[in-house]
Amino acid sequence: MKINVGVVFGGRSVENEISVVTANQAMAAMDSEKYNIIPIYITKEGKWYSGEALRNVENYRNTKKLIAMCEEVYMRPTYGDSNLYRTKCGIFKKDVVAKLDVILPALHGTNCEDGTFQGIMEFCGVPYTGCNTLASANGMDKITMKMILKECGIPVVDYYWFSDKEWDDKKESTIENIEEKLGYPVIIKPANSGSSVGIRAAHNREELIDAIDYAISFTSRVIIEKYVQKLKEVNCAVLGNYYECQPSVCEVPVRSGEILSYQDKYMNGGGKQSQGMQSTVREIPANLPEASTQFIQKAACDTFRALDCDGVARIDFIIDESTGNIFVNEINTIPGSLSFYLWEYSGINFGALIDRLIEIALRRKQDSSFKAVNYGENIFATKSAGGAKMGAKFKK
Repeated sequence: MKINVGVVFGGRSVENEISVVTANQAMAAMDSEKYNIIPIYITKEGKWYSGEALRNVENYRNTKKLIAMCEEVYMRPTYGDSNLYRTKCGIFKKDVVAKLDVILPALHGTNCEDGTFQGIMEFCGVPYTGCNTLASANGMDKITMKMILKECGIPVVDYYWFSDKEWDDKKESTIENIEEKLGYPVIIKPANSGSSVGIRAAHNREELIDAIDYAISFTSRVIIEKYVQKLKEVNCAVLGNYYECQPSVCEVPVRSGEILSYQDKYMNGGGKQSQGMQSTVREIPANLPEASTQFIQKAACDTFRALDCDGVARIDFIIDESTGNIFVNEINTIPGSLSFYLWEYSGINFGALIDRLIEIALRRKQDSSFKAVNYGENIFATKSAGGAKMGAKFKK
């Protein structure tokens, strides 16, 4: 029998449109002989819709018209219920659209890739591809990610972080701390955004203040990193799980400015309609010394395991060409286009990549079924537990 795969994308995120591209690329690559594909689009307002019209990227030029061709759906927050339901079933339609065997999240950014959606799937007991809730949350937050990697001995650039409230209350001392610990130039980033959204470089105090104000418009926490001036950016994807994984070939994305921008990644320098990360101008495989390639591939797998990742992720590196030092910059737990272009160069086509992601998801669900969630005792039925006495103790 075919596997019913719910492909979820969109979401309340500034990366909504990029998610649409990733999802449609993934659905086009999936083997229709193996899978029944159920597209599920989450609007920027948070409503869920399903329908075949969602599988044509051109339809997203007019989202209002697109939504009219689809039906609103939802899932019930009940463990073991993996059905997708219609909000309006009418007289001749059943309320169930499909029973989902597995979910493939093609979501990017906040409220989506950060463990929010993964937590819902865990709560409902529905198997899903990609990283679990904890790995997704830690991978999305650049501050906690760097803390974990630093503790594990994985190299990261020097950084400093603070909250929006600290910025409001202690602006002068925060600036002084940044200048003392990092100096200039620096890179300012929202702690939990992706696709280079909200990121700017600063070479002096005035630029720093402007960049922080801009970053705070996207998030409540900001991270400042020492800017490596003579840098090369290198990406490497990893496929597998926390105990067995493999790296892809490496790539060097081409920047048009000081940082790899949203336009560099998705708009081919601003000239064409987005094809997701496929639009990025890149050198692949990366022209690097063999020792550097091996170091990056090992560090990518070490990062993947340290964060307890599953499925596919892309780890982005910085090479300081003045010293040769290599640092992990960030991890993308649901990378744009699922990094299929890296796996094709590594001998795994997009369809085979999807097969592997679904296989890992179903295996993870099976493994989790052997873990205890019930201690086997009802403390309220045990006299020695003192339940009644505890109640009496706090009774006024």
